[in-house]
Amino acid sequence: MTPCPSLKLAFADLCVPALYLGADSPTASPTLLPSAHALIGLPFSPLSFAGAARRTTRRVVAVDAGMATSAAAAANTQQSAPAQQQAATAQQQAATAQQQQAVAQQQAAVAAPQSRPPWAPAIGTVVQSLPGGCTPTPRGGVEYDDCGGVFYRCAFQGNNLVHVVQNP
Repeated sequence: MTPCPSLKLAFADLCVPALYLGADSPTASPTLLPSAHALIGLPFSPLSFAGAARRTTRRVVAVDAGMATSAAAAANTQQSAPAQQQAATAQQQAATAQQQQAVAQQQAAVAAPQSRPPWAPAIGTVVQSLPGGCTPTPRGGVEYDDCGGVFYRCAFQGNNLVHVVQNP
């Protein structure tokens, strides 16, 4: 059932005067509609195109910056990993070399007393003259005097020639 057209026309006739009475200010001249303040489209309104574009740009830049930062951190980690591994390898090699040197010194210390006679003077002892039966013996490019298993090396003490007990 449809309302008759005359009822529609009567309703419209009643509504138009009501619009005039609803004006913004009583001093303003009556108009059909009061002035509307359009907030949509202003730069800082929530639904403006500029605001939407600004927010989108901000979000994209923030996400891209975060991705760039994480990518840079990952690249630094990947670059620093081989350097750390090389440093660890170098430290391990240095520790191995120190161990080998310590073992060699221990072996030399163990072998030295066995090759020296028990009556031999201590290393570093200075004597004015050599005992009898010494023979010149070059070792490692240095000339020593071998006196029955005790090795002496010539040195000067002031203007005097002395002989120092050494371990070649």
